[in-house]
Amino acid sequence: MGLPACKSCHIYHDKRVCALIPGDGVGSELVKSVQTVFNEMKIPVLLDELFVSKHSERSINDAIDAIQKYGLCLKTPFDNYEPAFTGPYQNLNVRIRVVLNGYASVSHIKSIPGVRTRHDDVDFYIIREQTETAHANLEHQSVKGVVECLQVATWQKSSRIAKFAFDYATKLKRNSVVCVHKADVMRLSDGLFLNCCREVSKLYPRINLASLEVDTAMKELVSNPQKFDVLVMPNLYGNIASNLGVGLIGGAGICAGATYSPECVIFEPAAHHTYAQATGKNIANPTGMLLCAVKMLHHVNLGDYARQLQSAVFSVLEEGKIRTRDVGGRASTTQFTEEVIRHMQKMDGGVELNSEQNLIN
Repeated sequence: MGLPACKSCHIYHDKRVCALIPGDGVGSELVKSVQTVFNEMKIPVLLDELFVSKHSERSINDAIDAIQKYGLCLKTPFDNYEPAFTGPYQNLNVRIRVVLNGYASVSHIKSIPGVRTRHDDVDFYIIREQTETAHANLEHQSVKGVVECLQVATWQKSSRIAKFAFDYATKLKRNSVVCVHKADVMRLSDGLFLNCCREVSKLYPRINLASLEVDTAMKELVSNPQKFDVLVMPNLYGNIASNLGVGLIGGAGICAGATYSPECVIFEPAAHHTYAQATGKNIANPTGMLLCAVKMLHHVNLGDYARQLQSAVFSVLEEGKIRTRDVGGRASTTQFTEEVIRHMQKMDGGVELNSEQNLIN
C-alpha cells in the first residue's frame, strides 16, 4: 500500500513502522493473525503490508526499498520451486538476503511450555551465515546434463559470522560455541570457515570453541540437544540444522527466527516452510509468527507489549484447550489467534515473565 513520507523513516503518527510481507502458502493467514492481535490490542506499531509477486521484479524491489527505509520487517517464506528471476539469486528469499546483506540468521531452539516433545529442556541457538557457499543459489548448467553449483567461501564473511556468533554468545552469557563444518572433505572452503572460527575465538578466551563435522553434529542434535549453547555454521548446514531444530521442539509452526544485516532486521519463522497444502484452510499454527512479532517488539523497545504477547501465547499452549492440528489439537488459526487476544485482554499492563522471559529474546 505504501505510506506517506515523514520526517523520520521509522516513525509515522507516533508509531514505529514495520514492513509486513506475506510470502507463499499460508503466509497471508499468518500475517493476518499478527495484524489482528496488533489491531485488537492497539500495539503502537504500524504494519505496512507489501504484496510481493515473484513475477514482478518491481514489487520485490519496492519491498526491499521499504525494508531498507524502515529497518524492520516481519516476513513469511516464499516457496523455492519456481525461479523468480533469470541469472543469479533466482530464489526470492536468497535475493532479499543478498541485496540487504542479511548475512546472519539466528534461530533460538528452545522447548516451549505445553508442547510435548521427545526432548525436554532444549535451549540452544543456531547462527547461520546466509550470503555465500552452497546455499547461495549460484549454480548453472555448463553444458547439457552437467550442472555446476558454486561453493564460494570468503575469509571476510566467514570471520564476520564467527564474530557475530561469539558476540551473541557473550551477550547471552553462553559458555560455548560449536563450529559445524565438513572440512575433512571440503578442505579449502569449509577449512577456511573452521580456521576463521578458530582465529576469532582467540578474542574470546572465556568462551570455549568446539568443532563438529556436520554429520556428527546432526546426530548429536537429535540424540542430545541439551549439550549445545550456540552453533555457528555455513549456509546450507544452517538451513538443515534450523529445520531439524524446530522439529525437536514441536514443528515448523512454532519457532521464530531472524535475519540480521548491518542496517535492518527481518523477523521470520525459523523453518522456511510455506505449508502450501494448507493454504486457505485456516489450520496453520500462528505461534511462530506471533513469536516473531514478540522479537520485533523487543527490538523496538516495546518490551511490555512483547512480554504480554509472549505470555499469552504460552498460556494458550500450556492450557491445551485451543491447539492447532500440528500440536495435537483441532483449532483453527482464527480460534488460536482469538484465544491469544482473550488472554492478553485479561492481563494488566506491563506483564513480567519469570523463567520464560528470555525464551525468544
